[in-house]
Amino acid sequence: MVKTDITVIILTKNEQLNISRCIDSVKDWCERIVVVDSGSTDRTVEIVENLGVEVYHHVPFVDYAKQFNWAIDNTNINTKWVFRLDADECVTNELKNEIMVECEKHKDDEVTGMMMRFKIFFLGKFLKHGGAYPFLKITIFKFGKGRFEDRSMGEHIVLSEGKCIDLKEDCEHYDFKNLNAFIDKHNWYATREVADYFAVRDGRVNAVLDGQPEKAKKLRDGLYYRLPRYTRAKLYYWYKFYFKMGFLDGEAGRIWAFLQAYFYRFVVDAKIYEKELTGG
Repeated sequence: MVKTDITVIILTKNEQLNISRCIDSVKDWCERIVVVDSGSTDRTVEIVENLGVEVYHHVPFVDYAKQFNWAIDNTNINTKWVFRLDADECVTNELKNEIMVECEKHKDDEVTGMMMRFKIFFLGKFLKHGGAYPFLKITIFKFGKGRFEDRSMGEHIVLSEGKCIDLKEDCEHYDFKNLNAFIDKHNWYATREVADYFAVRDGRVNAVLDGQPEKAKKLRDGLYYRLPRYTRAKLYYWYKFYFKMGFLDGEAGRIWAFLQAYFYRFVVDAKIYEKELTGG
């Protein structure tokens, strides 16, 4: 198979359960794969090396945006395209074929980025409702034409020029090891979200995004945080579970909506209050 002129960048930290599936989904058709590890203590690095993939080490991990921008600047990229792929994501054959066609088609024109659709696997099923599908983000861009915006949470790739196209096929996102891991990760996300909240409030973050991510950012920063504290977490649950019909995903949909709202969003509000109270 002729390989696509693309470098895949995967950031890792203790991803031994996911990394093989992720790499196997891209290794046969992408020109280069780079893993940037931030101090894994499990078998992640061993697995990656056994698969013949390059490993870079960069600590400390501050946030996803800084880590990925470091990877862009320090891994000697010389391909036309860059593909950000999370360790818990997997490219389907249909998506692989679409990416190969679009990268070749747009290698010399004004298209500099590609927006990808994700379907989330949670508690044994792919979620189809509750706002979980499709989850959209720019994942592929021409080298030198894109970087992550400097924010702690809700970060997105910002294109410096050109335009973005939408891919039609889905990427699979396995956002789940077990509920302990899910809750621990979202507690960490909440801390980053609070830092981001104050950065936006103080005018230190103001990047303009493409398409759906820009709409979501405006709703979060411009509407959601204007609602009463804690009440907005309850409204968020109603929106996800009832208005966006998360109940159609059964037990998994109920748990997903509850954890996203009454756990994650409520914890964010509590941490905002704590920071305001202590100044810490």
